Amino acid sequence: MTTTAQAPLWQPYCGAAPDPAHWLAHWNWDPVLLAVLAGMLGVGFVMARARAWSQLGVAATMLVLFVSPLCALGSALFVARSVHHLALVLVVAPLLVAAVGQAAFPKLSLTGATVIQTAIFWLWHVPAFYERAMSADLVFWAMQLSITISAAIWWTSLRRAGTMEAAAGVLAQMVQMGVLGALLVFAGRAFYAPHAHTTAAWGLSALEDQQLAGLMMWVVGGGAYLLIATVVLWRALAPSAEPRSA
Repeated sequence: MTTTAQAPLWQPYCGAAPDPAHWLAHWNWDPVLLAVLAGMLGVGFVMARARAWSQLGVAATMLVLFVSPLCALGSALFVARSVHHLALVLVVAPLLVAAVGQAAFPKLSLTGATVIQTAIFWLWHVPAFYERAMSADLVFWAMQLSITISAAIWWTSLRRAGTMEAAAGVLAQMVQMGVLGALLVFAGRAFYAPHAHTTAAWGLSALEDQQLAGLMMWVVGGGAYLLIATVVLWRALAPSAEPRSA
């Protein structure tokens, strides 16, 4: 299949895949997205002014992911898309919980939340579902929102869990992220058709791009969860500061 034949099929929300010489000029000035972000900030400022910094953090991260040239880079490279997905679960989701409060999310056990988040994350990395998201805007946003909201529910459940349950839940996330990353690294073939003709300009084959994405999930994503588990256990084991008696 030639690039010419492929071009009309994949019409990602972030626009056509850019080349290295021009990708920094590929900003996504979607008026609907900008209006939604502005509206959310306005409502948040009126209803929960105390959480303004978290709300600004969510909006700023969304601007980086979906307005800046990083958005278009995700059309060219699967490794850039993996950065997007990690940012959603590790940055946007906990900021969202802080911005709107834990009460906005359903009360689930950490085990249930972990299963749901893992299932949704893996679902969108099934080639057929990923390809659909890269060719239809509504499906693309279904991907982004489901990954983010399921991760936010997981973060909420994590905060409500006991120490050992929290550590186990974080380690489970580390394992599932590592397994998915390893699968992408050692698959031996490229899975994702939308990137079959977009990586060569960047000096990568589609398989190399996929392997880099797998390493990003395995090393960076898994490492982030390991760090979180370490912090959880360290806080639990650290002696509490108690005032000394006179």
